[in-house]
Amino acid sequence: MAKPVFQTVDPATGEKGRAYDGHTPDEAKAILGQVHDAFGTWRSTSFAERSRLMTTAAAVLRRRKDEFAALMTAEMGKTLSDGRAEIEKCAANCDYFAANAERFLADEPMPFSGGEAFIAYNPLGVILAVMPWNFPFWQVFRFAAPTLMAGDTAILKHASNVPGSALAIEDVFREAGFPENVFRTVLIGGSEVKPLIEDDRVAAVTLTGSVAAGRSVAAAAGGALKKVVLELGGSDPYIVLADADIDEAAGIAAAARMVNGGQSCIAGKRFVVLKEIADAFEKALVEKMAAFQPADPTTETAKFGPMQSIKARDDIHDQVVRSVKAGARLVLGGEVPDRPGAWYPATVLADVKPGMAAYDEEVFGPVAAIIVAHDEEDAIRIANDTEFGLGSGVLTRNLARGSEIAARRIDAGMSFVNQNVRSDPALPFGGVKHAGHGRECSHLGIREFVNIKTVMVAKEKSAPSATE
Repeated sequence: MAKPVFQTVDPATGEKGRAYDGHTPDEAKAILGQVHDAFGTWRSTSFAERSRLMTTAAAVLRRRKDEFAALMTAEMGKTLSDGRAEIEKCAANCDYFAANAERFLADEPMPFSGGEAFIAYNPLGVILAVMPWNFPFWQVFRFAAPTLMAGDTAILKHASNVPGSALAIEDVFREAGFPENVFRTVLIGGSEVKPLIEDDRVAAVTLTGSVAAGRSVAAAAGGALKKVVLELGGSDPYIVLADADIDEAAGIAAAARMVNGGQSCIAGKRFVVLKEIADAFEKALVEKMAAFQPADPTTETAKFGPMQSIKARDDIHDQVVRSVKAGARLVLGGEVPDRPGAWYPATVLADVKPGMAAYDEEVFGPVAAIIVAHDEEDAIRIANDTEFGLGSGVLTRNLARGSEIAARRIDAGMSFVNQNVRSDPALPFGGVKHAGHGRECSHLGIREFVNIKTVMVAKEKSAPSATE
């Protein structure tokens, strides 16, 4: 069977970049076999040795930071500054789990009247990761660092437009001194994922991607009776209460919307504003969003580059056009520039209502939707009126009230009060509803792919007395 070819395309110019030879199905299965064989030894490696290697991987990432940032720019259009920040975050994640994995997975004594009882956390085996293009390194290291520290081995099927990043990640672990087959990349198409999931040598699956991809992977994993963690889409709401500082709220909203050029699952997307401040917030948000001017992502000063592909850009524009046709008011951007590449401006839609694409769908690009609420209860209702439940936020001067709404009233895996959305190695990351299930990061994330084993030991019998 002929090898598949993975052709990269520079999103800034539309020109072809480097092409990579992929793996045939047989080659992918052979690699899986090697990763499975490596598990037998890796699971017995001490936490101290795993920690040493993971700390070395962090050092490799930092040393090659500029190289990897440029690679992301070439493959999916990320700005150099964002790329460097992403690599630093990956390194910090490696350091975090190197320092904490042993504590997170230590035997846990349990109160039990029938004798000694404790929980042991044992590795499962080979974990298959199906990862997206938008954070080509971070999404993988967010999974890989805790997984390898837990004693599992890993096989990566990355997005087809970032093959160089996929191979570079494998090279990081190899250069850090990890055993050859503890972490491997397979360059295969989406149609080849199901046979890997169904292979008995795969213990569990994790996916970050679209709802459609999540359904497909979950169905295959469910059919094979395998654990799966899904981090899917988001149409993340920010509630802007009437007492909010308008300028500060608009700044946070714009920053939340423009994370990674708007190409982020957790990015703020729908801004639900109380009616008494709607006009003032709209004006301030337009001003903040307009400051994001598209620029060549290879320049040091660029903060906002192209979309990841022309198709992605066209899909975003279609959502804007359909929303305007349905009655939304275009107040900024919304026009495809006459230039090569996958460019799209920062865009603001107002008067957004149910039935519009900007309300009902995830818009995976630099488009902010303003939705007016009659009162606080209406704002909470609108925020929860979505199939997704990943990120969310509340903007208010009353931190106690904002914290209460964020913690108790919004249906989402994460909520931010007067802060921009973000992930952190120490905090659980994940969603509810169609945003997925399971968690990454923190002590909860590292426990997703281990066998949580109950161990009970009978009470020790008393020694016989001297007269017996």
